[in-house]
Amino acid sequence: MKIASVIVDVAVMQTDRPFDYEIPPAWEDVIQPGMRVIVPFGPRHVQGFVLEIKEEQESRKLKPIVEPMDIVPVLNKELLSLADWLTAESLCFKISALQVMLPAAMKAKYSKQIRVTGFAPLSLSVQSLFNGRDEIAWEEAAEAGALSEIRKEVKKGSLDVLYSVKSKGRKKTVRMVKCRLSEKLLNETVQSMPKNALKQVEAMQFFLGRTGEWIPLKETGMSSAVAKALIDKELLEEKQEEMYRDPLAGRTFTPDTPLVLTDMQQAAIEPILEKVKEEKAETFLLHGVTGSGKTEIYLQSISEVLKKGQEAIVLVPEISLTPQMTDRFKQRFGNDVAVLHSGLSTGEKYDEWRKISRKEVKVVVGARSAVFAPFENIGLIIIDEEHETSYKQEENPRYHARDVAIWRAGFYGCPVILGSATPSLESFARAQKGVYTLLTLAERVNDRPLPAVDIVDMREELREGNRSMFSRNLFDKIKDRLEKGEQTVLFLNKRGYSSFIMCRDCGYVPECPNCDVSMTYHRHRHQLKCHYCGHEEPSPNVCPECTSEHIRHFGTGTQKVEEELLKLLPEARIIRMDVDTTGTKGAHERLLKKFAQKEADILLGTQMIAKGLDFPDITLVGVLSADTMLHLPDFRASEKTFQLLTQVSGRAGRHTLPGEVVIQTYTPEHYSIQLAADQHYESFYEQEMQMRKMGGYPPFYYLALITVSHEEAIMASSEANKIVMNIKPELSPAAVVLGPVASPISRINNRYRWQCLIKYKREPKLGAVLKQVLEHYAKQGKSNGLMVSVDIHPYVLM
Repeated sequence: MKIASVIVDVAVMQTDRPFDYEIPPAWEDVIQPGMRVIVPFGPRHVQGFVLEIKEEQESRKLKPIVEPMDIVPVLNKELLSLADWLTAESLCFKISALQVMLPAAMKAKYSKQIRVTGFAPLSLSVQSLFNGRDEIAWEEAAEAGALSEIRKEVKKGSLDVLYSVKSKGRKKTVRMVKCRLSEKLLNETVQSMPKNALKQVEAMQFFLGRTGEWIPLKETGMSSAVAKALIDKELLEEKQEEMYRDPLAGRTFTPDTPLVLTDMQQAAIEPILEKVKEEKAETFLLHGVTGSGKTEIYLQSISEVLKKGQEAIVLVPEISLTPQMTDRFKQRFGNDVAVLHSGLSTGEKYDEWRKISRKEVKVVVGARSAVFAPFENIGLIIIDEEHETSYKQEENPRYHARDVAIWRAGFYGCPVILGSATPSLESFARAQKGVYTLLTLAERVNDRPLPAVDIVDMREELREGNRSMFSRNLFDKIKDRLEKGEQTVLFLNKRGYSSFIMCRDCGYVPECPNCDVSMTYHRHRHQLKCHYCGHEEPSPNVCPECTSEHIRHFGTGTQKVEEELLKLLPEARIIRMDVDTTGTKGAHERLLKKFAQKEADILLGTQMIAKGLDFPDITLVGVLSADTMLHLPDFRASEKTFQLLTQVSGRAGRHTLPGEVVIQTYTPEHYSIQLAADQHYESFYEQEMQMRKMGGYPPFYYLALITVSHEEAIMASSEANKIVMNIKPELSPAAVVLGPVASPISRINNRYRWQCLIKYKREPKLGAVLKQVLEHYAKQGKSNGLMVSVDIHPYVLM
């Protein structure tokens, strides 16, 4: 008999191994590795993934598979191997590694029904809940607060709980109709139809000259009732046709042709094309200043890959970059491109994924999870803005897209390009050591100069009586651009800095009742919100501590900047891009399109406008608060500040008009601000590397972060101590274990958090030791409420 090894969809330590199921004879030729199946597990049915098929001679008593969920495997052999690597690398459950590769629409939903068995009489209260029905939904019983009653009845045998698996992946179908008559017969039928059946006559007239053609019902203009009547009369026939949801519907793309490469671009692309030709894995770090033409190198490298009949994956950081990036890929490769990012609906993502899976496209452009695109003949993987922290997933499995890309490239024997104007220190250090191959574009295309940068000391502005959020220098330049009809980008660095409320008399700041953080003020709803647990409350008008009316909100929000700008420059047309204005689907694209068509003079926004924008008329970039990130408890604070300032400065003067940048700061002497002004990456790299070496941080050491949380602070701290005591003897003397200490945000959602940081260079036993810790607490934690998580190479230390 044939047996399937299945990983079940139950993410706990005890089930993190394959279980064997018998394949019923009817499905012996159907079920293959990489398919999803429904299997019995305890009292319920759950989804599982088939890992392998085995033949067994002697028959064991095994439960049979209930049914397959797929007709063809959703994960190929390579992705199943990748899941093994991901499980070991990020210490996650195998099921989490398999699930992360599929779109959300294909994650199973479970429904529970409660059914009357008839074996024993029901109590009166439960009888009234069922009200003569044989079956009710679990949710209905829960809403009625009857679950404890139902539990008793299930024990008694009078009720039974049924579990069923529903796949959320719904294909979109369109109702199509066709006329069954010949042209001649159709003419005769229209003549002979009763005159009072006006709608039916009109519907049949529509098909004159179109007999035998399938047409979407919508396009015929007839109602469902008319269609049904004509189908019943056998004049029309119908069918449901599958149709993709197109995230780019309604947009036209003018095809473009490859540009002539500069000598510098040519020198950078040659080693890449050589590896494409030889089908050899190699990681290239493409370090090019902003505006140096990295995208054109990506496009021409992909062209070569497609000529060989292979496929390419392009990763871009988060949604903000995708509209302009997508356009460039669509213009060059047309319908060969699929798009995957967080701005799409669940259904659109599912359809794009199916196009990839069915080999209907050759190129995928998308955010982090697009690295798992189910291609089977990959010729190139590109990660644009490789330094971006959004490439690291912060929940299980905690993978970094760059590591996954390099693993897949190794499997297919193809190059990886990591592109950035400000590479992460780790990547640049690897390129210096020869682990990656460094390719450099040191100048902008057509020798355009980098923008001139002014650093303004805001302390001086205050001393000289300027209390505005705009320095005199920046304000004069904005006015000058308005007069000339040129465009300005104003960037507000909000990361690690938010609007909060404070009483000016007693200093009271409202904090979240569940977390140890101050609440963020949302002006448009006049509400306070905690961005960690979601707690919301109305903003007070008087101080709850001293009843003073001098309670004011601090912090420069984009709305506040917009109000002040309109006060000072009422004629300015402003587009604001922040969380509030880009919350709806497609809002990013609409706002950027308006700006591109010069319907506004000033684009004001947060991180989302710092990268990837390329508009010819932007000649001024103003950075309103350059140093808000410098003071966070994060060893990467200087690096992130340098990257952000360099990126945002690079938006100015990208075409024929020269650009200027004004950086406003309270710490103008800091090296990350000084060197970003000159776009001097190498000098920054050298100085930052010295700081990292002194502190013992990456790239000199690897990091692993263990976080312990519990509802009682004492319990969290004592268990964190125990973990450190157990780990230390297992590691070499070269490893440094810091902590345990309370996390920088010591309480989230009423759980106290303690953490310990391990710095190491080579610790072959570390993975096994950390897995033991997780296994130990997975068995114990459920009963005592303790949660332990491990993040290898963490990006967030808060």
